[in-house]
Amino acid sequence: MIGIGLALLMAVSVWGVFAGIRMYRAEAKLPSDLVLALEVGSTRTGAVDSLIDRMGMRYAPAVLRLMGPKQVAKYRRRIDLAGNPGGLTIHRYAARRAVYGFLGGLGFLVFLLRGQILVALLLLAFGAFWTEVGIWSAIRVRKDVIERTLPDFLDVLAVVVSAGLGFRQALDRVASKYEGPWADELRITLRQMDLGMSRRQAFAELRRRNDSEQVAMFVTALQQGEELGAPIVDTLVSLAKDMRRTDAQNARRKAARAVPKATMMITTFMVPATMLLLAAGLLLGSGTDFGTITGK
Repeated sequence: MIGIGLALLMAVSVWGVFAGIRMYRAEAKLPSDLVLALEVGSTRTGAVDSLIDRMGMRYAPAVLRLMGPKQVAKYRRRIDLAGNPGGLTIHRYAARRAVYGFLGGLGFLVFLLRGQILVALLLLAFGAFWTEVGIWSAIRVRKDVIERTLPDFLDVLAVVVSAGLGFRQALDRVASKYEGPWADELRITLRQMDLGMSRRQAFAELRRRNDSEQVAMFVTALQQGEELGAPIVDTLVSLAKDMRRTDAQNARRKAARAVPKATMMITTFMVPATMLLLAAGLLLGSGTDFGTITGK
């Protein structure tokens, strides 16, 4: 049975290599966002991910149909929150899910036949969740970077606006001096405004693309200031102070949560280990003849 499983694995691996090469060279008609991912995003991702996308691109529509409209909308939203890392799109996500799911399922069957249940379960989990792990990590990193950048950005924007530049021009000027996810989001917003979208709607889209409380505060303050006619400089300065105060409160909360965890780790592992080391040292240093105790 094990020999049959290994032979099956080798046959499928050889077929996968030739199929991947054939798909990589094939002139297949791709979805528009996947074309963008492969042509533009390929410069932002590794060769392995690009090859996986090529191998799974023909199965992406089938994966999307199996996911259903609600799941597709959910993951499209998550990819937006992650900032499309490495040119990732919903079609590219489906292609990777097809390839990783196939490899994980195949490895699960092979190692299950060999009786290695733990390895089989790990491979099954790899096929099911590896793509999700990358998106989840990108969302967290991106959110942290935006929230660290935003207060300083608001201070600089307030200085530029107070110098006499209009808000739209000041936003463009300051955004061009920054790099990272927040600068990318602002460039998207400015581009939408250039294409005819109203400022209110463009900033509402900015809030929708970012699951961040500070970004929501920024957009809400701008919209309220526009409605009430409040000076934009005062709004920006006040907002930056509120964000720094919120960051300090969040840091204190994290520190308060870390103390019980550290205490639990110390009392659970370090204290017993230290006591065992001390007891062993005392026994070995006392010169006790353990043979008389055991009767040997």
